[in-house]
Amino acid sequence: MIGNNLQAVRERILRACAAAGRAPETVRLLAVSKTFGPEAVREAAAAGQQAFGENYLQEAVDKITALERQPGALLPRPEWHCIGPVQSNKTKLVAAHFDWLHTVDRLKIAQRVSEQRPAGLPPLQICLQVNIDGGASKSGVAPDEALALARAVAELPHLCLRGLMTLPEPSPDVEAQLQVHRRARDLFEAIRAAGLPASARFDTLSMGMSNDLEAAIQAGSTLVRVGTAIFGGRSYAPSP
Repeated sequence: MIGNNLQAVRERILRACAAAGRAPETVRLLAVSKTFGPEAVREAAAAGQQAFGENYLQEAVDKITALERQPGALLPRPEWHCIGPVQSNKTKLVAAHFDWLHTVDRLKIAQRVSEQRPAGLPPLQICLQVNIDGGASKSGVAPDEALALARAVAELPHLCLRGLMTLPEPSPDVEAQLQVHRRARDLFEAIRAAGLPASARFDTLSMGMSNDLEAAIQAGSTLVRVGTAIFGGRSYAPSP
């Protein structure tokens, strides 16, 4: 089932890229495997999926560890993306186990994962989470503060600044989805044009999920985060 679902999502991405006049290779698929166990990841990996997103840190670390310790470890090793909120006392888990962190919205978190990144691991790839639609209770740096944060994060060792991540309020209206995603794209382009330290590879716009990936791709997303359309509905919500 997961393999069939993955194929259906890939076909959606292909159609969305064609409609937007974009090359398919400009959009990556991140399979959001939160709340699903190691075997679901194995099934997706067997169908060719390489990058996985996780929201809940302890669940994710247990899953990553189980996959690495089980017979027949996945090769190549999956690329693990932390896409959930990170408290200061949990940054060490991110630094030790993940390849990407999408949810940096303040300098303190970036400083801690930089300091705690184990020697021998490649730089942790970083996206800044931007509160693009201004939700009062939502995480994310304010758009007008994003450039200053980007410049500060790009100067830190053991990190590589890759771009922006957004998580706007869901909307059933495609035009409303487009408007929000285009604001994120415009901010992304403005930050890139403003100039960043040479260490930054500012090439990633992480936006779009199961219900709005077409609008996100039309607006310029380079990475869509899809869970439900691949793994199915979730029956529980564990604590972080």
